[in-house]
Amino acid sequence: MELQTLLLFSLASISLNLVPGPDVIYIVSNTMRGKMRSGIQAALGLGVGYLGHTMAAVLGLSALILNSALLFSIVKYLGAAYLLYLGISSIRNCIKGKSQLIDLSTLENTSNVFKQGVIVSVLNPKVALFFLSFLPQFVDVAAGDVTTQLLVLGVVFSVLATVINLMYAMLGNFVFGNPKMTGYTKAIEGVSGGLLVALSAKIAMTQR
Repeated sequence: MELQTLLLFSLASISLNLVPGPDVIYIVSNTMRGKMRSGIQAALGLGVGYLGHTMAAVLGLSALILNSALLFSIVKYLGAAYLLYLGISSIRNCIKGKSQLIDLSTLENTSNVFKQGVIVSVLNPKVALFFLSFLPQFVDVAAGDVTTQLLVLGVVFSVLATVINLMYAMLGNFVFGNPKMTGYTKAIEGVSGGLLVALSAKIAMTQR
C-alpha cells in the first residue's frame, strides 16, 4: 500500500469522523449527563465496536475483491455515492444552520457506559454498511495481500475515530453546553462536507 493512499485514507477518515452523527450524540449525551469520564468510556466502547466491524469487513471483502471485479466495481461506485451523499448533507446542514446535536437527553441512564458503547456500535447496521462501502475504496489489488490492506485500513480508521470521539468527549461539555459555541458544529460540518464531496469524485474517477 502506497503512503499517499494511506494519507488520503486518513484524511477521509478524519473528515468523516469530525461530522457530528449518532456516535457523537451518544458520546456528548453521556458527557453532559455523567461528566467527562462517562464520555470517555462511551468513546472507548464505540472504538471496540469499530474493531469488531473491521474484522467482519475484512473477512467478507477479501473474498469479494479477489473473486469478482464486477462486484468490486459496484461496491466502489456505491461507496463513492455514499460519501457524496454524506458530504452534501453536511454542507446543507452548515448552510441551513442546523446541527445533528439537537437532542442530548434521549438516552437512558446506564451504569456501564463502556459496555453500552460496544453494544451500540456492534449492533448498528449502518456502521457495518459503512465499513463495507468505505474500506474497498482504498485497496490496491496490485499492491499485494488484500486482507492485510483491509486490516490495516480498518485499524487506522478505528484508531482515528476513537481519538476524535475522545476529543468530542473532552470538549463536549464545554462546547455543546455553551449556546455561544453553536457555530462550531456548523463550521466542522461545512469543511468536512466539502472534503467528502471532493473525495467521492476522486474515488469515482480512480481505476481499480
